[in-house]
Amino acid sequence: MQRFTDLLSRVARFTFWPALAFALVMAVLPKPPSLPIDDLGDKFAHMLAFFTLSLLAGVGWPKASLVRAALWLSLIGAGIEVVQMIPFLHRDSDWRDWVADSAAILVALIPVTALRMIGGVRTESAKA
Repeated sequence: MQRFTDLLSRVARFTFWPALAFALVMAVLPKPPSLPIDDLGDKFAHMLAFFTLSLLAGVGWPKASLVRAALWLSLIGAGIEVVQMIPFLHRDSDWRDWVADSAAILVALIPVTALRMIGGVRTESAKA
């Protein structure tokens, strides 16, 4: 089981960075390309992106604090909204997008916590 969780952690860490880069690029492109999920709405895209990033971060760094990871990811979501206020990007900044990001982060903590419990992972704060 330990070998599987180690492999899963490595794959998640490896996948996290391109996923984050993709989310950031899509968020600041003046005219992002059309995606199959566009019909589901802007909030769905935000929630999918941040749920995925949270899942990858939580699994990729299993001993890291989930609270700290959630706060950093939420800060990234807020930063995206601030950057989207730049006029020449022709993007719409909306505080509700940040709320959707943060909600998805919180929901992702549920499966991450379950995976950590199954894998017997103790976080930094649990060791103290």
